[in-house]
Amino acid sequence: MNFQQKVIQIIKKVPYGKVTTYGTIATLAGMPRGARIVGGILSSCSEKFDLPWQRVINRHGFISIKSLDHPKQLQKALLEQESVEVSSDFMIDLLKYGWFGD
Repeated sequence: MNFQQKVIQIIKKVPYGKVTTYGTIATLAGMPRGARIVGGILSSCSEKFDLPWQRVINRHGFISIKSLDHPKQLQKALLEQESVEVSSDFMIDLLKYGWFGD
């Protein structure tokens, strides 16, 4: 299984009502410094593989997405539908909502 396949498999495991980081996914997939690559995979594969892209945030607990297809406000709204608290400045408490593997 290649890195992209591992990343897709891991993203599908992120539970409803939880978030994880690009770096956590990269580490779990075997490339600890591959967070940016994870972002690229999410950007290009989210719809094709029906990935819960909204559950992936940066290592500081911040919604850092810059995509016009998936704006921060949409990610915030989708997470709030899952009962994840998102502050007005797009921060999420990783201690409360973080998922870091099985």
